[in-house]
Amino acid sequence: MTDRNFLSSPHRHGGSTVSSVMLRVCLCLVPGLVCYVGFFGFGVLIQSLLAVSFALLVEALMLVLRKRDVALFIRDGSAAVTGLLFALTITPFTPWWISLSGITFAVVFAKHLYGGLGSNPFNPAMAGYVFVLLCFPVYLNHWPVPGNGATPAEYLRAIFTPAGVDALSGATPLAYMKTQLGAMSMISEIRTGPMFGHLAGTGWEWINVFFLLGGLALLAMGVIKWQVPAAMLAGIVIISAVFHGYDPDLYASPLLHLFGGGTMLGAFFIATDPVTASTTPRGRLIYAGLVGVLTYVIRVWGAYPDGVAFAVLLGNSCVPLIDRFTRPRVLGEV
Repeated sequence: MTDRNFLSSPHRHGGSTVSSVMLRVCLCLVPGLVCYVGFFGFGVLIQSLLAVSFALLVEALMLVLRKRDVALFIRDGSAAVTGLLFALTITPFTPWWISLSGITFAVVFAKHLYGGLGSNPFNPAMAGYVFVLLCFPVYLNHWPVPGNGATPAEYLRAIFTPAGVDALSGATPLAYMKTQLGAMSMISEIRTGPMFGHLAGTGWEWINVFFLLGGLALLAMGVIKWQVPAAMLAGIVIISAVFHGYDPDLYASPLLHLFGGGTMLGAFFIATDPVTASTTPRGRLIYAGLVGVLTYVIRVWGAYPDGVAFAVLLGNSCVPLIDRFTRPRVLGEV
């Protein structure tokens, strides 16, 4: 049998489809999304609906331009997941045109420019988020204060006619850490306050806990591999514990880095992207450990409070090299 069809091992379909995987990801995001809305208001839901709608619209347009089956590829759910993940990374006060710009960059340049789903080297949602963060940093620095009482009408005005946002916004815990950590008042607050409500900021701990629960559900269903979230979280814990042990007055504890910002969302829903993450068991450990360390480095010494998106994109760029040197041996290979 010399036919090329017989040169590779036979494979059996696992039963999962792209649409079923994307549906499970969306369902597992729901607990964290609901908690996010509970603490930060109706604006989170508005951003999610806008981003998913923009993603489906731009995806359909690109499929038409590329002469692909629109109905087939729209139904796979990948564009909806990209839009939802993008919405969960931006502030609820983000103007609609910034959301549209980020989604357009994510779908057009980070996905279809490379050939579409399965060919993109970078996580589209994170590429779109980093694009708007670099282009419009002022707009993306306005975060609502948990429980500030902002009404749906106020969110609608902020999103569609950006004005008066400053009166409703405040710094995130990670941003506050970058500017204030080292001051005795901040250290006293961290040491004496309970973990949930003070250590990583009111609301953020619970949001991370619910994304953690959703991520564990993905693991239980076999949608993601354990190596990526375990290695990323371990990387954050190890490096933050070393520096916190060296000088606790200057470096925050590992708990703040675990339950603050987008740590759990990044570890279970973003870094685990099967297209842009490493595909080998050892490679996943190396890739995710690198993402965890880079997240901490960017948070502490970088210009931006949260480094998950940048760390994931840098990790994506290393994946081809990591996979090359961690490829398992083929049966019979010397």
